[in-house]
Amino acid sequence: MTTSPFSPSLQLADGRAIPQFGLGVYKVDDSLAAHLVEGAIEAGYRHVDTAKLYFNEAGVGAGIRASGVQREEIFVTTKVWNDDQGYDETLRAFDTSLELLGLDYVDLYLIHWPAPAQDRYVETWRALETLKGEGRARSIGVSNFNAPHLDKLLANATETPVINQIELQPWLQQHELRAYNAAHGILTEAWSPLARGRVLDDPTLAAIGEKHGKTPAQVVLRWHVQSGVAVIPKSNSLDRIRENSLIFDFELDAADLAAIAALETGERTGSDPDTVG
Repeated sequence: MTTSPFSPSLQLADGRAIPQFGLGVYKVDDSLAAHLVEGAIEAGYRHVDTAKLYFNEAGVGAGIRASGVQREEIFVTTKVWNDDQGYDETLRAFDTSLELLGLDYVDLYLIHWPAPAQDRYVETWRALETLKGEGRARSIGVSNFNAPHLDKLLANATETPVINQIELQPWLQQHELRAYNAAHGILTEAWSPLARGRVLDDPTLAAIGEKHGKTPAQVVLRWHVQSGVAVIPKSNSLDRIRENSLIFDFELDAADLAAIAALETGERTGSDPDTVG
């Protein structure tokens, strides 16, 4: 896979690489997804993150094809939803996702949530290991797993997840979980990196943005990049998608980073992984 025109790549423990900066499409209608994905790829994006839950895999696949960029240059992630946990169920769900995407393989397949009340994620992980062995999921990982979930998974796994995609934003900086991930060779990837728009109204982030001639959103996305995590902001606006990517021409200094660190409260915008599913 080639490097994105603007985004560096991060190495995964399985020897593959992922563009650090990508496009998330949560809550993007399927009818709009093709337009946004095509436009994002034309703007330089080479990483698109979808899921069964988003109901836009077909649109994502259409946008990839419409872009004219070769398939192997685009890193595509999708996820198995809680209703499909279990070995056979996951294999069937993957087949459906691949058909909707119109692709022969995905670059990354994730367990969307551990859904601990079901207690099936170890079975689900075995299915992901099978898909990786077949080459239809080039890399496999998890999303929203806390350390206890990972402890149980790793005790029963042949393959270690290459990524743990978690909510990560200035008010929920996840230091302990990021350290756990790093200690186990698992890359951290941030969803809801802009705290569902909350960053836009924060005076601290506005002041840092004014200092650098950037928006609060660009400041926070730059913070993610400098933190060494992968990050997948979403938007329903192609102009905003392009704007979000303009973060590789400046650097936050120590004072900026300290000010952002002070925003930590532990407050989530999404759900607690222990309570979902």
